[in-house]
Amino acid sequence: MNAVRLLTLCLLVGPNITLGSISLEPPERSYKILILIPSSPHSHRNVFIPLAEALADRGHQVEILSYLQPFHTTRNITQYVTGFIEPPELNMFEIQNDPGKELTFFKEVLVPATKYLHSTPIAKEIYSKRKTYDLFIVDHIITEMAYPFVHEMPFITVATVGVDSAQSAMFGNVLNPSYVHTILMSVTPPLTLYKRALNLATHMAFPFLYNYWLVIPAVQQEISKLFPDLPPLLDIQRNQSLTLMNSHFSTEMAVVPLLPSQVEVGAMHCRPGEPLPHDLDDWLKETGDDGVIYFSLGSITKGKTMPTKFRDIFVKAFSQIKQKVIWKYEEHIPNLSKNVMIKKWLPQQDILSDPRVKIFISHGGLLGTQEAIYHAKPILVLPIYGDQPKNAQTIVSKGIGISLDWDDLNPTLLIDTITTLINNSSYKRNSDTISRILRDQLQSPKDKAVFWTEYVIKHNGATHLRSPAADLSWIEFLLLDIICLALFFIIISWYITKSICKMIFKKLLGSGAIKSKRE
Repeated sequence: MNAVRLLTLCLLVGPNITLGSISLEPPERSYKILILIPSSPHSHRNVFIPLAEALADRGHQVEILSYLQPFHTTRNITQYVTGFIEPPELNMFEIQNDPGKELTFFKEVLVPATKYLHSTPIAKEIYSKRKTYDLFIVDHIITEMAYPFVHEMPFITVATVGVDSAQSAMFGNVLNPSYVHTILMSVTPPLTLYKRALNLATHMAFPFLYNYWLVIPAVQQEISKLFPDLPPLLDIQRNQSLTLMNSHFSTEMAVVPLLPSQVEVGAMHCRPGEPLPHDLDDWLKETGDDGVIYFSLGSITKGKTMPTKFRDIFVKAFSQIKQKVIWKYEEHIPNLSKNVMIKKWLPQQDILSDPRVKIFISHGGLLGTQEAIYHAKPILVLPIYGDQPKNAQTIVSKGIGISLDWDDLNPTLLIDTITTLINNSSYKRNSDTISRILRDQLQSPKDKAVFWTEYVIKHNGATHLRSPAADLSWIEFLLLDIICLALFFIIISWYITKSICKMIFKKLLGSGAIKSKRE
């Protein structure tokens, strides 16, 4: 009987289910969508690529405006390249643990980039026909220069750095700083009074410095010259319909409450591995049981910018271990041992999916962290700047890796940490567990992103998803006016009560004095 019921259920729902996700209904029509990432780095663009390809697969007309060279794709995607003026030279190791330098760097990059973008013929052409698009998709940070395109048009953002408390507050969802961390800082439990106070200060300071002091005001000044009738950039930003967040509760330090307009699509870019290039696969065939270590500092932090003292530590440590090492590095390294292969570019997900790879040595970038979790690889993380320290703390808190400080690094510590990660089975076991949780979703992140993108278009911007809190000032949201009014009445009541008591007390004393005289 149970078998009959199961067969009936499968026949009823089978046509609507695909492996690991709910199938999407065919779109009502082909939509025209422009992805604006004029200043987003490679790692950020990698979040947009699977979404662009998925939308193109649905028959939509997808266009991308970026300063980066076109990426290879078999889909029908139009890619516009603006080019880019040379940004100021900056060694990411120099801004380690210095958010002030990071913000200054953003300003130095974005101001000339704003001027350059709006002077290019392709940007002018797209701006002139912007009202022909059904939807714009924008990176949620460091692309404010693109806001003139989306003024009075439906647009959504992609939160490439995951849960961002500042962006969430803009949606009207203020995350509690007693336990929710900012993208620039993470505090580890127990959350003492000092740690919570520090976290609160960071929640307040970073949005103020970015939005009102350093970055946005500088970009706003340039935009106002080019588009004098345009509303303030922050007002345009608040009109976004929805954000696709590159996060998932399994990969975050804390589970946070979200609005319907905040959709988690974390690890959308992750995919099953493909066969390795022949030269790499041939080199790994002689690996044996000792396995392989994969080492990469990502696309923004170039290995060649690593100080020589650190590079020499890795060279010495790698020469003393049994494992083979695949190292993403842009230049020749002298005195490299035979068990190390260096390449300028490597197929990271294909390498991480290979069962011969035992651990991943990383800087803690969010995309690389998600890929390591997806492919269940323990991580040795060496955070440098930005959200990397927060990601490192998340890795440690979930028991899937170990974090080291660059200042403490030496060959012995590096070898001991590698040995611990490989030999202590708890790290691999925890990685397997988190990977299963991340993969176990009713709808794939990519399908979810496609659904909500089309949803916003179908419902003319989906204003019904907007929280009323997004339109409140901080005074109204925090009820400061009511609190002040209540305090006013309390003070007035206290003053009146005090005055009445004083009058009664005087009368009592006065009547007592008169009575004494009569006696």
